[in-house]
Amino acid sequence: MEFLLEGFLALGWKQIIMFGIGLTLIYLGIAKEYEPALLMPMGFGAILVNLPLSGVLNQVMPGIGETHGVIQWLFEKGVGASEVMPLLLFIGIGAMIDFSPLLSRPVYFLFGAAAHFGIFATITLSCILGFSLKDAAAIGIIGAADGPTTILVSQVLRSTYLGPIAVTAYSYMSLVPIIQPFAIKLTTTKKERMIRMDPVPSTEIPRILKIIFPIAVTVIVGFISPSAVALIGFLMFGNLIRECGVLESLSETAQKSLSNLITLLLGITIAFTLKAEEFITADTLKILALGLFAFILDTVGGVLFTKFLNLFLKKKINPMIGAAGISAFPMSSRVIQKLALKEDPTNIFLMHAVSANVSGQIASVAASGLVLSLIVRYL
Repeated sequence: MEFLLEGFLALGWKQIIMFGIGLTLIYLGIAKEYEPALLMPMGFGAILVNLPLSGVLNQVMPGIGETHGVIQWLFEKGVGASEVMPLLLFIGIGAMIDFSPLLSRPVYFLFGAAAHFGIFATITLSCILGFSLKDAAAIGIIGAADGPTTILVSQVLRSTYLGPIAVTAYSYMSLVPIIQPFAIKLTTTKKERMIRMDPVPSTEIPRILKIIFPIAVTVIVGFISPSAVALIGFLMFGNLIRECGVLESLSETAQKSLSNLITLLLGITIAFTLKAEEFITADTLKILALGLFAFILDTVGGVLFTKFLNLFLKKKINPMIGAAGISAFPMSSRVIQKLALKEDPTNIFLMHAVSANVSGQIASVAASGLVLSLIVRYL
């Protein structure tokens, strides 16, 4: 009967800590409703992969030989070998996005670019702290505020810190309602946060423009940053399905069934990288700190850029709109609007924030592709 106790005897303090981390992720998903579709699978997966002699991982059993664990198999086939899961998720994300607010206010493209300064600053700081260039680049992409993008770039660069990076990216994405108000209040005055925005006039964007837009963005970004073709291509293909007007059922499937299924599988698959011996290190603490630095700097960059523009504008733009230029869509725009209503219950500029937030989705993919192009060429 001793074999029944093997699991308990093999349990170490690191595994116990990972159980705690897994339960924390599950708690945040259920009690706080922070990205539950991802945090819950990741949390439960963290428990599964850290059970001693876990059957979800490959192992060699006496008299049987090597067995293949399902989570390890999913990771090797769906993320490790081809990055297929994050890319398929981009189709669903693209199908969810309506670019009409951005097309009616193209100037808001600038906010998406400004709110990703944190990526490059974090890469520099990561190198200073001793990370290799490829690992520093993967850590910097946490500043893209886009979980699938972060996972894909980390895997393409074969970063040794995929688990900590993925957990950091999704954890901070779920904490946007806490991080962004803090960063905004740090860099704005109450008067600036109360700047009123004119209501957005209802402008009907021609259907042909909605169809041309995803194709044009794919081609332009593809020429500028060929490494981003898969990222931007799958995102824009999903949007094309949405806007073409003849694939309603496929658009609905991409937005709901496909996105939900891939999100579920991706969350529990990434748990493969949360094995205690690889996750509990001093470098993990550094990555958590760097990820927070990237998110705060992205927000601050968007705010400061808007304040700079206001120096030349007669009609001022509320600086909080610049903060919505990060890629945490649509959470960031909602957080910004909620913060504005706290300052002035009659100041409604959600569509302005959505425009900046949508531009951030494109900017995050373009910035990630640029990082990939530069790093791959340098290496």
